Amino acid sequence: MENMKTIAVIESCDTKFKEAKFISDFIKNEGLNALVINTATGPAPSYNYDISREEIAESYGTPWEEMEPKSKGEKIDYMKDAVAAYVVKLYEEGKIDGIISVGGLQNTVMAANAMQKLPIGVPKLMVSTMASGDVERYVGTSDILMMPSIVDVAGINKISKIIFKNAVLTIAGMVAGQEKLAEEETIEEKPLIAASMFGVTTPCVEQAKAVLEQAGYEVLVFHATGTGGKTMESLIESGFFTGVLDLTTTEWCDEVVGGILAAGEDRCRAAIRKKIPQVVSVGACDMVNFGPIDEVPKQFAGRNLYKHNPLVTLMRTSVEENKVIAEKLAERWNETENKMTLFLPKQGVSMIDAKGQPFDGPEERKVLFDTLKNNISNENVEIVEMDNNINDEAFAKAAAQKLMELINEGK
Repeated sequence: MENMKTIAVIESCDTKFKEAKFISDFIKNEGLNALVINTATGPAPSYNYDISREEIAESYGTPWEEMEPKSKGEKIDYMKDAVAAYVVKLYEEGKIDGIISVGGLQNTVMAANAMQKLPIGVPKLMVSTMASGDVERYVGTSDILMMPSIVDVAGINKISKIIFKNAVLTIAGMVAGQEKLAEEETIEEKPLIAASMFGVTTPCVEQAKAVLEQAGYEVLVFHATGTGGKTMESLIESGFFTGVLDLTTTEWCDEVVGGILAAGEDRCRAAIRKKIPQVVSVGACDMVNFGPIDEVPKQFAGRNLYKHNPLVTLMRTSVEENKVIAEKLAERWNETENKMTLFLPKQGVSMIDAKGQPFDGPEERKVLFDTLKNNISNENVEIVEMDNNINDEAFAKAAAQKLMELINEGK
């Protein structure tokens, strides 16, 4: 059948050839094509594949014969990138419609890296022995569905049959459903706005969101928890958004001080690189995030700590820390080549940085704001100070209105 959908199956077919055959056969039983891609790096022979490791290695620039004498780590590093490039090419040529893999650590590293390179919305499913732990390194900012293998991926048995069949039925359903999604997308789409939010800036973002939606925009809100910021930056980079309302830049506090919700040094750069209109602020830059209160690092003993819930403890940023945070933000925003606006709420940057609240810090705010004003030298950055808390209606509405002005100016 010409229009039959194809699912790529990524496997190390020297040790996982039985699994490769089981999964590809079951995919075919579901009325879909399977394309097995061999990622083996060991010396043992491989079986039950459609695309050889030799073809993949050659396509990326180095014949397998030259890779053969290298260490296992070197082979994995090379093949990880080679497989990703090959899979992306297959997708761009319309030869695959989804991707699945089962495996332990090595195959999870290989397959997940390839999956991360595919666009959001392409069905991706990873059955892994690593799926019950911290999966951020495998999922990244993509929409990979991780499924625990329950037992080790070491042949076909009573348990693995159940898991593998459920996995195939899941990926098959997602692939088959792509046509329905495409039909729904024929409805007129609204321009998208990316917005960053934290619990303590929720009233602000919700009010700004209402203004933007009333004007015909669709607002996608990202929780500024490190992964949320990374995901927002990734989607901005991919060109999804018309404008950015980055009012909650708290992840820079964790980056500078050493909290658990940092988003990396690239935070606040995607909109600048893509020259997308944006309005920014310093929402929740009064706090650093840690785990349970008894796990806060010892060097912070005696600091102003706030037990947000049993699993999260907030620490008030100091004057010195605010200076460094502001310097980092100014450095990023000075890079802009198009107009953007920075809003500064003089009465507090969060729900608990307000009069009578536990993190109220007039001195800390003054240093944060003064450092920003003194260090931002780019004329494209307009700075607007408002005598409000960030969650006040006037502040939220002003930020939303300004973003719409910038978008209209850029048309």
